[in-house]
Amino acid sequence: MEGTVVAVVVVAALALLVLRSGMRVVNQVERGVVFRMGRALPAHRQPGVTFLIPFVDRMRKVNTQVVTMPVPTQEGITRDNVSVKVDAVVYFRVIDPVRAAIEVQDYVFAVGQVAQSSLRSIIGKSDLDDLLSDRERLHEGLALMIDSPAAGWGVHIDRVEIKDVQLPESLKRSMSRQAEAERERRARVITADGEFQAAQQLANASRIMSDTPEAMQLRLLQTVVEVAAEKNSTLVMPFPVELLRYFDKAAQHFTAGAPTTPAAPVPAQVQESAEPQ
Repeated sequence: MEGTVVAVVVVAALALLVLRSGMRVVNQVERGVVFRMGRALPAHRQPGVTFLIPFVDRMRKVNTQVVTMPVPTQEGITRDNVSVKVDAVVYFRVIDPVRAAIEVQDYVFAVGQVAQSSLRSIIGKSDLDDLLSDRERLHEGLALMIDSPAAGWGVHIDRVEIKDVQLPESLKRSMSRQAEAERERRARVITADGEFQAAQQLANASRIMSDTPEAMQLRLLQTVVEVAAEKNSTLVMPFPVELLRYFDKAAQHFTAGAPTTPAAPVPAQVQESAEPQ
């Protein structure tokens, strides 16, 4: 009887040891891929406590969090023959743990290599202006190029962004001179347009003043008021233009109304001497 009890206790202890050796805990951010006798099971293990067959099953945990991987700086020549250095960052995560554990040896390293080659390819296909201003379209194209092979590894590319574009110093100076020349051109155009509008307004004002001479006198008085507001000790009054016009009109009227002087008669002796012999 005692031997039976001892045997039951031994068997129970062995069963507990077997269960303990086969028990595994999968974290919330992980998924478990079970290999049974070297063959991967089609279904992965969810987070929590899971049991494996001792000495038969082997489990590999795959992290499903979003991985932020910086892409090293890649040097290339753009389509318009400009040498640039570009670096980027890739955000990706595992959506199929079984394929990520079977199809590729190291999916993080594989995604990094694909990202570098895709970045060099996108540099050669783009112009410099696209790299500097139209980055959203380049981000979409770069993400599509990386996601195409990564989809077969059970990896999904969430986002790809170009962080920085390094230009040669000579090109930076050339672009600075170009921007300065463009701003100078705009300033000159704006100044010329202002002069043109001012000339138009002055021409309109001169036509109005020529039609109404009183407007010139009112403008003169306004100028005097503006000068007097400066509290000057001496005020120089300009000669009124209307007074000059009055003298001009008076002179013309006097010249038109003056009588003409008759010519003096020619003497008869002079007339006879002037006749031909």
